[in-house]
Amino acid sequence: MRDFDFIVSPAKLLTPEIVQMVSSIHEHKGKQELFLEANVDELKTLLEVALIQSTGASNRIEGIFTSDKRLEELVSQKAEPRNRSEQEIAGYREVLSTIYEGYEYINPRPNIILQLHRDLYSYSQGGAGGSYKNSDNVIAETDAEGHQKARFIPVLAFQTDEAMEELCARFLEAWEADRIDKLVLIPMFILDFLCIHPFNDGNGRMSRLLTLLLFYKAGYIVGKYVSMEMLIENTKETYYEALQASSTGWHEGENSYEPFVKYYLGIMLKAYHEIKPVSKEEWINLKIRFSYPEKYWKLANYYYTHRKTWISVKNTEKLQNLIRQREAWKRYCASFFF
Repeated sequence: MRDFDFIVSPAKLLTPEIVQMVSSIHEHKGKQELFLEANVDELKTLLEVALIQSTGASNRIEGIFTSDKRLEELVSQKAEPRNRSEQEIAGYREVLSTIYEGYEYINPRPNIILQLHRDLYSYSQGGAGGSYKNSDNVIAETDAEGHQKARFIPVLAFQTDEAMEELCARFLEAWEADRIDKLVLIPMFILDFLCIHPFNDGNGRMSRLLTLLLFYKAGYIVGKYVSMEMLIENTKETYYEALQASSTGWHEGENSYEPFVKYYLGIMLKAYHEIKPVSKEEWINLKIRFSYPEKYWKLANYYYTHRKTWISVKNTEKLQNLIRQREAWKRYCASFFF
């Protein structure tokens, strides 16, 4: 089983692009209290709308649907679920409300994550929630012809308990040490959680609930008033591309968290932009930094300054991987910068 490193690996992620995004989010966080104080009358409405949007969007990402009318009734607890989809929607609302109201007291420990998963399925029959997977699972993708193939093989079922214990312990150590910015640590934790894929069902929805929980605990509560799940739903293709790019080589400890971290920082910036628009100059600055091929420059500079003649196999693989990711990266920039 791989090690979970939240000390050395995060330091490698502090590229100019990520540092710029983190700094921008810090600025918005600094203005957050002023906004909340100046808009007290609007906050209740914003929270209610975000609760409905978040519940609907997170479930739709996983193919769980109901009508807009039924969604609003279920979230406002004016109706009882009629079918399995509505049971899962009601369960999501339950956990989301728990996080909204008590995030200060909820820590990401294995027993707490199991309890939240239990509550996610509290309206469902068959006892699907509250326990780790009892059989190995595979993350598959379907091509244009309808054929499925394995995209990622998560941690085996018998290793899940140990993996979750280790993940949470190492993450909380880094969180409490407070040496690495939590904006970087949180997406790393979520990626590791998704690569473990600890449950038979509900992993995607649990990952988004945990994301909100951790951002709230770090003081970034914009997701209470702007639906981050809806922002993810609107950029779903980019989300899955970032997830795939960052999970490659995960079991060997050779994966890069950078695409996934950048994606989530982009979502956070978009959320703040929804509640208080980012200036045109800030977006231009970020777009330039994102569009600049920093890794190509770093490799070229390495060979120039060290007077290298032959490029290594490892660096050739790095360049080939960057070329493969280029189209996805262009779509990412087009999605977030306008």
